Amino acid sequence: MAGKKPQRRKKAEPKVEGVLGVGLDGTDGHTRVTRTEEMVVVGGSAETHERMQETAIRFGENLEKRGKKIQEASVREVIDLLRDAIERSR
Repeated sequence: MAGKKPQRRKKAEPKVEGVLGVGLDGTDGHTRVTRTEEMVVVGGSAETHERMQETAIRFGENLEKRGKKIQEASVREVIDLLRDAIERSR
């Protein structure tokens, strides 16, 4: 009796559901939390948190320009957009 070859399952493409930004330099006792549709930014000094906020805003704007939600973008696309947003927020 000839057996069937096992069917290989196609690996699901990894998806990004959101991005978490964490600032570790906050020492003033303030709890800072910012949420956008795509990101949650927590912690950091006032300066660091502000920079992370700018990054989150730029990231969202760039994603919107592409007409996509974060869940629709590939992992590579999210990484590239995030890297670009970080560079522009410096």
